[in-house]
Amino acid sequence: MAESHPFPRVDRADRTDRTLGSRRLAALLPDPAGARPAYRHLAQAISTLILDGRIALHVRLPAERELATALNTSRTTITAVYDLLRESGYAYSRQGSGTWTDLPEGRTPRGITRLLKTQDTAIDLARAAPGLPGQTLIDALAQVTPQLAEHAHTPGYHPYGLPELRAAIAERFTRRGLATLPEQILVTSGAQHALTLVMGLLCRPGDRIMVENPSYPNALDAMRRARVRTVSVPVTDTGWDVEIVESTLRQSVPQLAYLIPDFQNPTGCLMPDHERARVLRAAQRSGTWLVIDETLADLALDVPAPPPFATHTTPGGAGQVVTIGSMSKTHWAGLRIGWLRAPARLVTELAGQRVATDMGGSVLDQLLALALLARAGELLPPRLEQLREQRAALAAALAGHFPQWTWHLPSGGLSLWVDLGEPIASALAERAQDYGVRMEGGTQFATDPGIFEQRLRIPYTTPPDTLREAVRRMAAALAAGPSPSPATRRPHWVA
Repeated sequence: MAESHPFPRVDRADRTDRTLGSRRLAALLPDPAGARPAYRHLAQAISTLILDGRIALHVRLPAERELATALNTSRTTITAVYDLLRESGYAYSRQGSGTWTDLPEGRTPRGITRLLKTQDTAIDLARAAPGLPGQTLIDALAQVTPQLAEHAHTPGYHPYGLPELRAAIAERFTRRGLATLPEQILVTSGAQHALTLVMGLLCRPGDRIMVENPSYPNALDAMRRARVRTVSVPVTDTGWDVEIVESTLRQSVPQLAYLIPDFQNPTGCLMPDHERARVLRAAQRSGTWLVIDETLADLALDVPAPPPFATHTTPGGAGQVVTIGSMSKTHWAGLRIGWLRAPARLVTELAGQRVATDMGGSVLDQLLALALLARAGELLPPRLEQLREQRAALAAALAGHFPQWTWHLPSGGLSLWVDLGEPIASALAERAQDYGVRMEGGTQFATDPGIFEQRLRIPYTTPPDTLREAVRRMAAALAAGPSPSPATRRPHWVA
């Protein structure tokens, strides 16, 4: 009998209809009775969802009658909503096939603006990404220049990644307690690239993915674009409720689960060893692939750096874990170097899928990554000490200006997950832009709309004086007047 293939193959002809259901859209929208005129309120909400990526581009909106029923409003109102969306460029119509989402000329999706500074003078608290000292980069460039010259005589395509870098990453896993061979490593253009590749191979549209709530916004965006169904499990200031994780795996039987157990983004929580073992056993029973994001694992500030999650696998279960990592948080996001560790056969299939998009990463960046990883023992300790100092400065400034706010001081990672005590995060983030501070409200980290409006994620990746000034400006913004209600404030994407 032929051996069954362990990884699902997606029939590219098996594509689900790109239609957004009326009940699904209604669940994303505010009550139309909450503001007047209702049609303008609903059109603005749909426009924001399109920019945020919560509604994909070029999908068919529900029929007017169906959406009117789902929202318990009139068809005339929904007709006016769709007319306004078409006028403003957020929708277009095809003769005989309905109304489809679009992006107006000059508008930028939220996933892009999240990565860009809107003004040079603004203090950026939206991105938790430290920079790399210039001299460190100059030294590394000087070190790898002769090696680059040698590689220039080759074609330069390495779909699996540079062999020396794969070996170094494998040795790094082995040193941390998880025996790894280079064949189990695929070098990627960041951890986000690794996640996208894994979902593309292991998931079909409509498959379930278990994800933490809150979670990393770019990962959530990738899931929405892959048209998978997310099943969320909560992460609170005290961590994970493993019984909920176990029951979700048992009852939903997701194809894949995406977890950030090491200084979770954005909560900063660290999953204890005994909980990791329970999650692994539950995933093995349900046949769920675990994608473990270790991007922040090395940023341990008050505790020893945790070993790889997969060290807790039971016999027969090691093949269900894909570990992804990156140099973005420990070194510099501009390198665009990440990796995944998985069974060698899965790595081969992922490399084949990867060739269809980028054929392999930059040799120069991989050589730089190799040089920087070799100096990790020298470069990481001062980075951690700097983060401790910045974390202390941010916590002290917040306590001085906002004694009513609360947070759990994380033992590692790059940010505080601050509870404001009232649902004003989006309004405060909007107003803070006028005071030269850019930050993200908690709703950006939510798997479902309308939650974490009382939360802010505030990174401590800038110098202490900058953090103190940012908090001072935030206090001035909050004191400027009453917070606008979500129904009347202008959308966050308006310049």
